[in-house]
Amino acid sequence: MNEQATSRPDDPFCGSPSSEVLLVAEVFDGEPGCIALARALADRFLARLSAEWLAVLGEHTRSDLMLAVSELVTNADRYSHGPYLLELEGDARRISVTVYDSSTALPVLYSPDPARLGGHGMEIVVALCDRLTAERVPVGKRIRAEFMLST
Repeated sequence: MNEQATSRPDDPFCGSPSSEVLLVAEVFDGEPGCIALARALADRFLARLSAEWLAVLGEHTRSDLMLAVSELVTNADRYSHGPYLLELEGDARRISVTVYDSSTALPVLYSPDPARLGGHGMEIVVALCDRLTAERVPVGKRIRAEFMLST
């Protein structure tokens, strides 16, 4: 990906965000079991978003979001040298999954190639979410996948 990559300018995320959102975050250190812990955090977040914010999760939203969390956390675990932060934010209209890690190397998005071994993580995340951004930040990089919810 480039220095900063974003979706097309006519997308629904460009409006001003609401100041009232459900936000959870947790730091992971890369120890065995971190990916399962990240998925458990996402599962609890989705349950709260449904119960407290009355968010309507479409048929595939939960599984798509859980897979995106797995892929983004796996990449942070594999390619950064140090802890990484998973942040989940949402309201009744949208959910964002953000991972901060210490590596400044932005992810590479390869062309689809079923014969290639590995390197499919970002390809999967792009296919699942409505918008993906990747940018360098003072601590390393931030990758954010955003999902629009059914209304």
